[in-house]
Amino acid sequence: MRVFLGEIARIVLLLAVSFFVTGLIIIFTKENPLNVFRILVRAAVWSRQGLAETLSAATPLIFTGLAIAVAFKAGLFNVGVEGSLYLGAFSAAWVGFTLTHLPGWVLISLALLVSGLIGGLWALGPAVAKVCYNVDEIVTTLMLNYVAIFFTTYLVTYIYGVPGFANAMSFPIVPAARLPRLSPPSQLNLGFVIAILIALVLWFIFRRTAFGYEIRMLGANPLFVKWCGMPDTKIVIKAMFLSGFLGGVAGAIQILGIHYRFIANFSPGYGYTGIAVALLARNNPLGVLFSSFLLGAIYNGESIVELMTNIPMEIPRIFEGIIIALTSAELVMGFHLRRRRVGRQGDKG
Repeated sequence: MRVFLGEIARIVLLLAVSFFVTGLIIIFTKENPLNVFRILVRAAVWSRQGLAETLSAATPLIFTGLAIAVAFKAGLFNVGVEGSLYLGAFSAAWVGFTLTHLPGWVLISLALLVSGLIGGLWALGPAVAKVCYNVDEIVTTLMLNYVAIFFTTYLVTYIYGVPGFANAMSFPIVPAARLPRLSPPSQLNLGFVIAILIALVLWFIFRRTAFGYEIRMLGANPLFVKWCGMPDTKIVIKAMFLSGFLGGVAGAIQILGIHYRFIANFSPGYGYTGIAVALLARNNPLGVLFSSFLLGAIYNGESIVELMTNIPMEIPRIFEGIIIALTSAELVMGFHLRRRRVGRQGDKG
């Protein structure tokens, strides 16, 4: 209970500092920060429609936050979730406009499975390069993002594209492949429920399974894992595959529940925002639900803030950047404190 309360206090303090710094920036625009935050809250959560749209905006962030959290738990930095998301999204669209003879529930299940597998396989390349040749996964996953984005753009421009549209896009998926809406006319769909279920499953895996224990130990102390005879290379590959799998499913949910076709450059950076989600949640799957809701509220309310004030849409995104900076500083300070504590214990010994 003390750990739980301490984590709540940490998040509250982190948010308070973030709101304070963002408020100072808003003051320089000659706007009242309290009025801006009031407008943001009203737009995001004060009505049923606003709350539904916030949950809809949080859905892809839950998936990408979980994908990043899995890699972080294993001591890996998978920046390639965006690439898995794009490939997963195109895979779902392809299943949805190609296998049109299948029943709806089979079509949706197959689209999610294929998207996850493609996203997971895409993450295996950097994982193998790391365990076999000690190649930094940050560099490989980041570069492969551009490969995935440009490749899917090529597919919908020259092979599966619909002629006559200014933006490259695929053929639409059949109605049977669309996820049902939970609160019309909002875009909130069944993908949100799937995201919550996956978060609960991941929490159980991390806390109650041998695989979850191996991931946590690899991230906390890789030397301990090697000395204990655990298959560290297999753990890295499994963790990266699972991370990419979740990224692929994130793309599928956006296609099956929101866009109903693949659109080139459809993502505003969900894979990168997942880093902020995971950092704020400290890689806790249940915490990812909270941090995704917070950032989803910002995304949902930023257009209303720009409409009703003189603040540009980019200002609320500064809040996200401050969170990343503060959580990163917190991690670095914690790392140095742990090293200093270990050094003192070594001197005493």
